[in-house]
Amino acid sequence: MTDSDNATASPGATTPELPQPSYAEAIARDLSIRTNQADAVLALLAEDATVPFIARYRKEATGGLDETVIAAIRDRHTALEALFDRKKAIVKSLAERDLLTPDLFAAVRAADTMVSLEDVYLPYKPKRRTRAMMARERGLEPLAHRLLEQKPDCNPRAEAVAFVDAEKGVPDPDAALAGAMDIIAETMAEDAATRGDLRELFWHRGTLAATVEPGKEEAGAKFRD
Repeated sequence: MTDSDNATASPGATTPELPQPSYAEAIARDLSIRTNQADAVLALLAEDATVPFIARYRKEATGGLDETVIAAIRDRHTALEALFDRKKAIVKSLAERDLLTPDLFAAVRAADTMVSLEDVYLPYKPKRRTRAMMARERGLEPLAHRLLEQKPDCNPRAEAVAFVDAEKGVPDPDAALAGAMDIIAETMAEDAATRGDLRELFWHRGTLAATVEPGKEEAGAKFRD
């Protein structure tokens, strides 16, 4: 299947195939080495050569790479293989459930880490019934969308009145708003871009603080450092 076939895959169609990645090229970019060096190390590792053996006796093949770089090539290759296998499993799962769209396929294919891949898959991952699911069943998703628009003239309580329906389990505006907030919370929690932004925010600006519990001073002394 060609790249153009993959790009136009539609729900319900045969599962599109992810193109086999060039591990050597990706590893060379990541580690700032030449592709032929990565290729040589991967070939030797495939023959069950050990890292020390390659570093000591195959310098002519690897361009003199040391054990640290060779081990990094091995570890990065293992991680890339696991990422590719996970991508194939996700694409298969989405296709079997008629959820695979061209945009979603492209997003799965473009994910370059396991974390970003799982962020893409999270909204489509089979899960137990959540409060947001039940709120959608009660017809509260349109209310959640109106609230998410954050229009200046939007009065949440006034908007919620239109969704009160005792037969659907929405007895009053407060219940409607609570259900809409459950939907909003799940939507934001499963949005890949939002998760990525928050992860970057916490990484660069987050702080971690620890304090000893009252009465635990003696027991906590060993953790003081």
